[in-house]
Amino acid sequence: MISVAPGLAATALKLARALDRIADGDSPTAQAHLADKLHALLIRLRGLAPVKEQGDSVDEFTREREARRAEVRRIHG
Repeated sequence: MISVAPGLAATALKLARALDRIADGDSPTAQAHLADKLHALLIRLRGLAPVKEQGDSVDEFTREREARRAEVRRIHG
């Protein structure tokens, strides 16, 4: 993700650090503004992240069935 959008990632880190530096109760408007900008930026970064493919339960059942069939073929030739 960072290699795809290094500027966006760096900006998100700067915004997060700036938000962390504001003491609780101080500058609520600034906190809200920074939090809003950080949230929007994180959504953009999440959209750029590669999608991890995950199998569903049907894929799991298929793998188990194939394993059973392979075991039967091994035993019975």
